[in-house]
Amino acid sequence: MVVLNKIYTRTGDQGQTALANGSRVPKHALRVEAYGSVDETNATIGLARLHAQGAAGSDRAAEIDAGLGRIQNDLFDLGADLARPDRDKDDEAPYPVLRMVAEQVSRLEAEIDGMNARLEPLRSFTLPGGSPLAAHLHLCRTVSRRAERIATALAEQDDVNPDAIRYLNRLSDWFFVASRVANDDGAKDVLWVPGANR
Repeated sequence: MVVLNKIYTRTGDQGQTALANGSRVPKHALRVEAYGSVDETNATIGLARLHAQGAAGSDRAAEIDAGLGRIQNDLFDLGADLARPDRDKDDEAPYPVLRMVAEQVSRLEAEIDGMNARLEPLRSFTLPGGSPLAAHLHLCRTVSRRAERIATALAEQDDVNPDAIRYLNRLSDWFFVASRVANDDGAKDVLWVPGANR
């Protein structure tokens, strides 16, 4: 259980922060950038959920909102995973270490497949827009892609759970497909017209 009884500690005043294993690193370290971008993704989801919850009477929006709620919880798991290096020392921790697992990736894939099954194939790339919910889901998609880029850069330098990387890769796909569902199952998608303004 997490207990937060004091919000500021002054321990970061010199530009360092503690990772989940207790080691201290600069606040601009790539690992901190990775889990910070995951946190930013979670914040964008909060905005998207406002639009999902505001779509009265929409079964599609309710389905998306439920999925977003699950993803927000997963992203805290993912942040905890990224904040703890040295997976080979997990057994030495005084408490169970939280790591992403393949089942979380599989759940995203099943949800993507379920949403995508009712959509017509795309004939062009989509532009972010259509409904407010779809536009916010595109924002979630692009922020999660940045989190993935940072996490993969970290994985080139340090140990990162492969399921964390796989989850981030599927996540942007989930947001994309959900954006189409939010656009009346693709009927209100805004399509890119190559060279339209030449």
